[in-house]
Amino acid sequence: MFVVTADQRDSRINDDLVPAGLDAVSALAGSRLALAPERTAGDEIQVALPDAGATLEIVLHLTRLRTWSVGIGVGSVEEPLPANVRAARGAAFLHARDAVERAKRAPTRVAMAGGQEGSDAEALLRLLIELRDRRTPEGWEIHDLLAEGLSQRAAAARLGITEGAVSLRARNAGLRAEEAALPALERVLARADDVLSPPPRARG
Repeated sequence: MFVVTADQRDSRINDDLVPAGLDAVSALAGSRLALAPERTAGDEIQVALPDAGATLEIVLHLTRLRTWSVGIGVGSVEEPLPANVRAARGAAFLHARDAVERAKRAPTRVAMAGGQEGSDAEALLRLLIELRDRRTPEGWEIHDLLAEGLSQRAAAARLGITEGAVSLRARNAGLRAEEAALPALERVLARADDVLSPPPRARG
């Protein structure tokens, strides 16, 4: 199981971003939630998910905003699951608490905890976020248009620029590198979950 704990940065001097964060996490995860996201303490959001892909989507969304410190815990949880995430317990929740505290001190605003597997995933995730942090607004514009399903030709027409200019922006933004990294990172996360929170053994 994955537990994501996100703490709003500089919350004392900024507006409360928790309601918008809860809506975004719910929309991104959809039916892939184990326990719905909730405000757990102050300006924190917490959510539990069994799905590596949904976890990665949430983490990348929150870190892109640069307004959240994001900790990911992976490991077992006590079952049966309670009605809400605030009542849940288990190793994944302890790991998420450790991770979010380290994320507050990390330049990439993210950390992951859960044995060596969690450390390996954290290293790769931080590399990806460093690449994304260097992306210009023009690069993000191309990223978002292509994510909508537009072709480079359609994106060029939308922006009123040439296809060559779109290709140049995409290359400078590292979009191909990210496209290749995402499924690989998702597999690393899934393997960490398999190792640290294996399914319960059937009773014989």
